[in-house]
Amino acid sequence: MKHSKKLMFALMALIASHTAMAAPQQLDSVAVQINDGIILESEINNMIRTVSANAKAAKQALPSEKALRTQVIERLILTHLQMQMADRMGLQVGDLQLDQTIENIAKEQKLTVSQMRDQIEKDGMSFNQYREQLREEVTIGEIQRIQVQRRIQVSPQEISSLVKLMNEQGLKEVEFQVGHILIDVPSNPTSQQLDAASKRADAVLKRLNDGKDFKSTAIASSSGPKALEGGVWDYMNINEMPTLFAEVIKNAKKGDIIGPIKSGSGFHIIKVMDTRGLQTKEIDEVKSRHILLKPSPILSEERAKAMLTNFLKQIRSGQADFATLARQYSDDPGSATKGGELGWAQPSMYVPEFADTLKSLKKGEISEPFRTTHGWHIAQLENTRKTDATDTFNSNRAHQLIFRRKFNEELQNWLNEMRSDAYIEIFDPVS
Repeated sequence: MKHSKKLMFALMALIASHTAMAAPQQLDSVAVQINDGIILESEINNMIRTVSANAKAAKQALPSEKALRTQVIERLILTHLQMQMADRMGLQVGDLQLDQTIENIAKEQKLTVSQMRDQIEKDGMSFNQYREQLREEVTIGEIQRIQVQRRIQVSPQEISSLVKLMNEQGLKEVEFQVGHILIDVPSNPTSQQLDAASKRADAVLKRLNDGKDFKSTAIASSSGPKALEGGVWDYMNINEMPTLFAEVIKNAKKGDIIGPIKSGSGFHIIKVMDTRGLQTKEIDEVKSRHILLKPSPILSEERAKAMLTNFLKQIRSGQADFATLARQYSDDPGSATKGGELGWAQPSMYVPEFADTLKSLKKGEISEPFRTTHGWHIAQLENTRKTDATDTFNSNRAHQLIFRRKFNEELQNWLNEMRSDAYIEIFDPVS
């Protein structure tokens, strides 16, 4: 309460000073306090407008204004908590890294940065707003990778078991688009709280069985991570989805509604929104190598990029050898001793900026310096190949599937822990 009182006194003083100097006018107000930070009413209204516009474009029904506001506040709370952690860790996405990300996005859309800027402004958002929104998204992606990856371990036994299972199944896989609604319960709930949550879950299930739209019901009722997306997860096969989903939909068909299922988080209702066979029978693999320089208090962002630019000039002119420079300077210990070699891998195994850069290169071509979460790189695409995924799943593919499943599970655990440890106070909206 001490933080809250200080904050309210400061706001009262600010309002008093404005009143003395100017005619009364509508001021922004504090809607939520999170630790030492705040969420403003304008942030909530902006996100509500965005969600509503997206729903209108998708011809998707929305719940009541109160239910939508509650979900938007929850999403903003988690966003602010993650940004606060990034700030405490000194994690910042600089302009150079942001420019690189924007260039990659423009390339992916087959546009120049200028063309993409025109399109963004035509859609009603200033380019500066877009940059800052993207900076926040990249920061959150990095903090999630840092915090969640270290909680995940994939054992050799898990990989070999999955490869064996896939071979036994003959890879007759189905991918599921899963809808999920979570009716949550507090930590160490009382029997009354459990009973109340169970009754809410039964009421939600009845509405769904009576034909109520799943997505609008999820937005109104769910405490799950995809609530604002209508509870819908992207297509996943059994081996990469959260364990709770996998256990109950293995033999389900499109349209099936399953639940309520009790877990430590609460009561879950799951719907199979859609199913499909694997989209591709072949997977693309790349063979590449790189040199990585990690910025530090001693090595600035600009200096790291300049050094790689000089390395690139030396390699292209024949004055230096890529492998020799990698062994001497690269900050990636796993590949430096091998001359920067990363071997064969699916591009999706790498962070998005690295994968996108490899995608833009021709065989033998070396990239300009680019920034990822790991630091500054130059990379060379040495070769590409297609692997027949219908014949065998190699260990890399098995590792990827297990990692995705564990990442989704651990991400939600981490977010829940962070929220439960935070000081959060939600104020009534100013009328």
